[in-house]
Amino acid sequence: MFGLQATDLVFLIVYLLATAILGIWVGKGAKATSEFFMPRRFGKLMMIMNAFGTGTASDQAVTVASGTARSGLSGIWYQWLWLFVTPFYWLIAPLFRRFRAVTTADVYELRFDRSVAGLFAVVGMASLAVKTGLLLKGTGALVVACTGGAVPANAAIAMTALLFLVYGTAGGLSSAIVTDFVQGLLTLVFSFLILPFVLREVGGLAGVRETIQDPAMLSMVAPGKISLFFVIMMAIQALVGIVAQPFIMGVAGAGKTEMEGRVGMMFGNVVKRFCTMAWSVTAIAGIAWYIQQGTPRSDIVPDQLYGNLAQTFLPQMLPGALGLFLAGMLAAIMSSCDAYMLSSAALFTQNIYRPLRADKVESHYLLVGRITGVVIVGFGIAFAFWVPSVIKALEIWFMIAPMMGIAFWIGLLWRRMTVSGAWASTLTGFASWFLTTQPAVIGVISRLPFAEALKLIWMEGNKQTLYLPWQIAVYMGAAASASVIVSLFTRPVVEEKLQRFYDLTRTPIQETEELQKPCHLPANVTPQCRKMLVTTLGLEIPAPSATSMWGFAVGWTIVIAIILGFAWIWL
Repeated sequence: MFGLQATDLVFLIVYLLATAILGIWVGKGAKATSEFFMPRRFGKLMMIMNAFGTGTASDQAVTVASGTARSGLSGIWYQWLWLFVTPFYWLIAPLFRRFRAVTTADVYELRFDRSVAGLFAVVGMASLAVKTGLLLKGTGALVVACTGGAVPANAAIAMTALLFLVYGTAGGLSSAIVTDFVQGLLTLVFSFLILPFVLREVGGLAGVRETIQDPAMLSMVAPGKISLFFVIMMAIQALVGIVAQPFIMGVAGAGKTEMEGRVGMMFGNVVKRFCTMAWSVTAIAGIAWYIQQGTPRSDIVPDQLYGNLAQTFLPQMLPGALGLFLAGMLAAIMSSCDAYMLSSAALFTQNIYRPLRADKVESHYLLVGRITGVVIVGFGIAFAFWVPSVIKALEIWFMIAPMMGIAFWIGLLWRRMTVSGAWASTLTGFASWFLTTQPAVIGVISRLPFAEALKLIWMEGNKQTLYLPWQIAVYMGAAASASVIVSLFTRPVVEEKLQRFYDLTRTPIQETEELQKPCHLPANVTPQCRKMLVTTLGLEIPAPSATSMWGFAVGWTIVIAIILGFAWIWL
């Protein structure tokens, strides 16, 4: 039935129903928007699994496998582009917790004004709708492959969306975090489950090397689309954009103190990096297996590679293994989508609707939040139906958040950044992105005398495009320049407002503090002074604390060890 054995189907149905019931039960006590959107009560282990579950989904296994089918081992960078950002999570997490905000848009209102908060809310909801669509697109490809096409992609997308809608709208972020804990454990197990079976069939890593003759396929940075320049620019974009991902407020801010956020955000993502390696090795071994079976690489469907391997090898393990695998992968999707849905609902409710209708009771805002979540998921489903592949969906999503991330970073590090500068940055970024996709502009660029030497143009099939790293450089450079120039000629933000913003960033969270109002210090907390490294020309660059320095160093040590370890496997 549905391309699955009866045992697989039973495991799948029981798990999905149990997850929905758990989510509803955990969140049944959420009566206020603050508890529904931003509970601040979780410890380190729950925060690690929250970061891992929110940031990890089966679309990423599908994406890495798809990128590997197209480019070889270098396809790992479609997820590892955040690898170099991982140490920065140790610094970003306490900052977000110290803002004492419900949504990231609250921070933009604090630093700039309500108009910029509204702009962020709109951009953030668009980003989350696209990300939800990306995850659901990956779900469709995975389910089609695992069921041998018995379940259509659109049906799988609709079913998955319905399940996380049920418990996400019922219980809020608490439900998402608790279900993330369970689903994160399953995701971790099933990320490594197929690998030993595929490796056994192809003769281990030695068999992979002997079968795949193209050395570019076994290189982490090979000639082609995923070059060193590609990796560097994608990593820069990831660092700029991560602060403008609306769900990061929940990932960093739902802990009891800022240390829970630090540990959870950095180490939850470290766990994800190991899963990414498992997906990559599984995919390259799967390609070798197909070649050994006489299937040309050109006949492999990239988006279905990971699911096809699961359907082939897991039934050999034990009855029901494929059903459990599919449950685990769907769990990963749901654990991310529920967080994105709630983040988008919080943005609309708290930063667009509440300021316009400030006289309503809490139950009214909860209802608005739940309805908004459903609408955003609807847009995500529409995007999943429209976008041609998970790789294309991923590349579109990459480019949205940095448009607001530039305003965040410059506004954090430079007091002179203005409201008009924030608007100019965002609008210039989107306009530059649009222009660099237009055939007429690309035609002009392709005729430049240095176009070939700098590899400005990349061919997507028969279509000329601006090479993605250059596109990133263009729109980020234009956005940053616009923000600085416009800020120098427009009215500064009032000093009192700026001081409250910087007081929050410098005052650590105390376990005993009781928050009365978002983005304000509690009455019993005194603003703290902090030693600064640079203050000339309005810059605000603080001296790092000992905790920040050793955690940052540990993060980079882990990153370097992961890269060297993965490279050593293929020597």
